[in-house]
Amino acid sequence: MKQIYAENYRQIGLKIAYYRKLRGLTQEELAEQTGLTPAFIGHLEAPNIQKALSLDSLFDIASVLQIAPHKFLTFDELQ
Repeated sequence: MKQIYAENYRQIGLKIAYYRKLRGLTQEELAEQTGLTPAFIGHLEAPNIQKALSLDSLFDIASVLQIAPHKFLTFDELQ
């Protein structure tokens, strides 16, 4: 992952956590339904861990959470 995109990845992880909780899923349940590991989901959601993810993984997560993938890619401006 390029360092210049670290904030974008952080925001993606926070949005994954938000929509996962909105659907009432645990990290383990999301991992199971996407074929990813709970540790990977945990790393994505942790704001202090920089973890890149593929578009395939992002699309899988969006599908399970029943949201459009673009919702993860709208970023808040840094202040």
